[in-house]
Amino acid sequence: MDFLLSDFLGTPLWFWAAFLGIVVALLVLDLGVLHRKQREIGVRESLMMSGFYIAMGLAFGAWVWIERGDTAGLDYVTGFLVEKSLAMDNVFVIAMIFGYFAVPRIYQHRVLFWGIIGVILLRGLMIGFGTALVDNFGWVLYIFAAFLIYTGIKMWTSADEEYEVGKSPILAWIRKRFRVSDELHGERFFVTKADPVTGRAVRMITPLFLALIMVEIVDVVFAVDSIPAIFAITTDPFIVYTSNVFAILGLRALYFALSAMIDRFHYLKHALAVLLVFIGSKVFVADLFGLAKFPPAVSLGLTVAILATGVVYSLRKTAPGRGTAVPSSD
Repeated sequence: MDFLLSDFLGTPLWFWAAFLGIVVALLVLDLGVLHRKQREIGVRESLMMSGFYIAMGLAFGAWVWIERGDTAGLDYVTGFLVEKSLAMDNVFVIAMIFGYFAVPRIYQHRVLFWGIIGVILLRGLMIGFGTALVDNFGWVLYIFAAFLIYTGIKMWTSADEEYEVGKSPILAWIRKRFRVSDELHGERFFVTKADPVTGRAVRMITPLFLALIMVEIVDVVFAVDSIPAIFAITTDPFIVYTSNVFAILGLRALYFALSAMIDRFHYLKHALAVLLVFIGSKVFVADLFGLAKFPPAVSLGLTVAILATGVVYSLRKTAPGRGTAVPSSD
């Protein structure tokens, strides 16, 4: 068992084994026990599950803090909060995707579960690539930081714009080259039907599978923002990947909890924009003052303050009876 003490990407292998064991156990619990049968998930259950996943993510952070020290613990918690917050922006777009394909709530869990499996694998590849870049070309961090500042400014200026699912070029490409069913067929991703032209039985993609593809594509787009954000906090691959995965694991529960009150968090996107600019700027600030790294405790404190301000302001501005309308994208 000595091989478990050997390092993998700067972290003992047993740390990685423990992390993967927890993730697999959570996925099995979710799909194999709690949601073995297809059913609609209510807001109360979603809030409880979201709270559970947040607690698990923070508990893992506490373990990292104890085993690897204050700096690693602070970096993990900061990364977890940032990724969790950016995931909320993802929730808004997922709601538009499900609305566009008219996916009933009873089938949304299946799409999100398999979507998150794909996210875990895709982000692993992207983080591995990012780690290799940072290790070999340290100046890449400055590119990441500058990109985050640009993305934050762009997010602020386009906060009222909505994602238009139907205009996706990838969706148009799929519909042009593959047979796609016009209607849903329960929880099935593929269905065999008679071709309307030839009358032969053919395999078709259902709108539910198109929704899954769009969820994966949207996450790749969001990962382009979120992965540089966590690299600007820490370059430790273990912290980067684990904080990402624990934030994403609760995305499914977070979606069902927030989808019914998305309008209440309309102004949160502005706070996320400020957060991205802050995370990108602190790389340059640390370099300007000759610091090896921006103080993790200060970074965590400002991250919490920015997000808390965004949530409180959003809830107050959209409170019933205040007469403040959510701006339209038209």
